[in-house]
Amino acid sequence: MCTHRSSCPAADSPEARGVTAHLVAAHPEQGWNLLCDGTIVFDDTGELRPDGRVVGPCRVPAGSLVMAA
Repeated sequence: MCTHRSSCPAADSPEARGVTAHLVAAHPEQGWNLLCDGTIVFDDTGELRPDGRVVGPCRVPAGSLVMAA
């Protein structure tokens, strides 16, 4: 799916760790973006991989958040 010069490794390959795929479609109004490796990344940090696997969102426990006065 990736068509730029130095193509990105597939989302599920070991080489993909630490490599950021390029954004090919942004839909901030709907809360998701499509990357060149076929991964859909959601605003809550969850992902839907091209093979159908789901990566759950990384959530911070509420007690760890700091509020400004």
